Order: sequence, then C-alpha cells, then structure tokens
Amino acid sequence: MVRKVSHFHSKLSDEEQQQQQNFIKRYLVLKNKAKNNCWCKLWICSLILLKLISLTLLLYYRGGAQSLTVKYRLSNDIKCPSIDFNYDSDGDSQTHDNTTIFFVEVSDRTNPTFLSLCSLESAARSHPQAKIAFYMKGLSATKVKTFGISLLNCFPNIEIRPLDLKNLFVDTPLSSWYSSLHQWWQPYLIPTIADACRLVLLWKYGGIYLDTDIIVLKNLLNLTNSLGREEQYLLNTAFLSFDRGHDFIGNCLKNFVEHFNGWIWGHQGPQLVTRVLKKWCQKKSIAKIQQCKGVRMLPPEAFYPVRWQDWKKYFEVMSKSEVQKLLKNSYAVHIWNKMSHGTSFPMGSKVMIDQLSSVYCPISYKIMSWQET
Repeated sequence: MVRKVSHFHSKLSDEEQQQQQNFIKRYLVLKNKAKNNCWCKLWICSLILLKLISLTLLLYYRGGAQSLTVKYRLSNDIKCPSIDFNYDSDGDSQTHDNTTIFFVEVSDRTNPTFLSLCSLESAARSHPQAKIAFYMKGLSATKVKTFGISLLNCFPNIEIRPLDLKNLFVDTPLSSWYSSLHQWWQPYLIPTIADACRLVLLWKYGGIYLDTDIIVLKNLLNLTNSLGREEQYLLNTAFLSFDRGHDFIGNCLKNFVEHFNGWIWGHQGPQLVTRVLKKWCQKKSIAKIQQCKGVRMLPPEAFYPVRWQDWKKYFEVMSKSEVQKLLKNSYAVHIWNKMSHGTSFPMGSKVMIDQLSSVYCPISYKIMSWQET
C-alpha cells in the first residue's frame, strides 16, 4: 500500500514538473514578445522623433532662415535712381545678345533680401546687354508690389517672372517626380526645389544660373558649358553655364530622379553634379579633371575663393589690397547664405562684404539697411 501511494506521488510530481516547464516556456515566449514589442515601440518612437526634428528643420528653412525680415529705409513706391552702366565692360555683348542669366526664389518670399538685391544688381551691371531673369515663386497672377521688386524694376535688363513649378517641370524627367513628391516630409525642401529649378532652366533655355548669394565681379559670358569646383573632390552648383539641351544637364536630370534622396543635404546639388561628372568622364575621382567631353571645371578661386567653413571672413575687416589679392582670379564670390544669413555689417565698416557691395551693387548698398531681426 505504501508503495502504491509513493508511486502515485512520484507520478504526480512528474506531471507537476511538466506543467512547470510548460509554464516557463510560455512565460519566456511572452517575455520575448514583450521585449520585441518594447523594441518595436522604441523604434516607432525614434521614427516619430526623427520626423518631428525634420519638420522643425523644414519649418526653419521655410519660415526662418529663408524669411528673415529685412527693414527698408524706403517705401514700396520709389523713384528709380539714376543707373549708369559701363557698356564697354561687356566686351562680347554683341555675340551674346540672347544670353539669359537666371536667378530663382523658390520660397514664398516677395521682398528680396539685401544680398539677393546685390546679387541681381551685380549681375545686371556686369552684363548690361544680357537679360537677367528673376523667377519668384511668391508672385501670383496679381502683381505684388514690394520695395525690392520696385527697385529691381529700375534696372533695364532685369525681368521679374512668376515661378510656376509644375509648369516649369513639364516635359522633363522631373515632372512625374514633382507630382508625386510628398513635400511635407522633405527636410530640405527649398534647397531641393532650387536644385531642380536650375537644372530645368538650363536644360530648357540654356544660359547662366546663379544663386542669390553670389556677388558678380566680372563678365561671365565666355564661361560656356562650365561649372565651378568648390574643392578638390567636390563641384558646386551656385554657378552653372550650359547650352540649351546639353547632354550633361540631361544626365543630371535623369540622375536627380533615379537617385533622389531628400534626406541628405546637397545630394541633388553639389553631390549630384560631382557623381554625374565622374560617369561623364569615366573617372573615379574629379580631382585632376579640368575639362572633359566639352565640360569645363573652373578652379575654386573662380567662384569660391572663401570656403564655406571660413564664411565669416566676408564679415572681417580687410584692406583693399588684401581683398584684391584674394579675388584676383575670381569671377564672383559666393557668400554662403546658408551659414551667413542674418549676419549684419555696418555700412562703411570696411569688412570684405561691405567693400564688395559698395562697388558691385552700389544702389542696393546706398539705399538699403541690412539689419538682423
């Protein structure tokens, strides 16, 4: 009898052990699921946080850095000052009567900053026979009247045109790309759209494209099918000069769509033309390329004599001889607005940008007050 009872208890113990093992297995499974769910939730939270940061950057570039208020001394209705052009400086003007120099403003701004006005004036003065076309997205069918627009209208060779992006991209590889673009999920929407516009304008019409933070020092009309080198291994798109329908620009448009990545700054700009040039020339590096298959690479000093890392140099006091020495081989200077926006300088301070603007955009310099707000 005792043995039977003992055998019964032993058998019961085995069943309990089996139940315990099953319970432990279920517990471990649930624990792993909970752990995986925890990591999943953490991953989702990280994505949401990243999106919020991107949205903040987007709002900054749309409404902050791109829309700094500029205080003007004059009202929107101005009497045009006397504008004297030195037509002799445009030596090849008869050969390039149809050349257009393009500027674009892809934000909704309708009152250009001082630097934008200076860029356009310097281009107009350096190219009195050329057409300076300023495309502004903020302009609608109804005419917008601001001080900056009124001032630019005083220059006989400056035309201000509304920018219709959908219409501009028609009949190009960027048409379908733009139609399907989720704009609110693009952290660098404004520079991306600006990158697209410059390529399409040159592809459709040919001419010269300039950023609105470039001060032109010399005539650019002889720089055909050219772009500037920012540094040894990187090109830049603040200046582009190409014939209408040039194959290099066509390749850039295709690469823009095929390798689009809106999350990397400059991926559709400097990095795009750099990788396209490598394929164009069938080289792994652009370091030693000066000219290849009809496309010319200009040295850094031509448009980028001051590196973006040293942008503050434009706001430092320099002697006239130092400025001349630095810019002796430059066609224009890029002020790197992404870094320098909002930086003020006192008129007559003799910092480099003060000297340049007083000479190359004297009207903008005299009647504007650039104030950080």
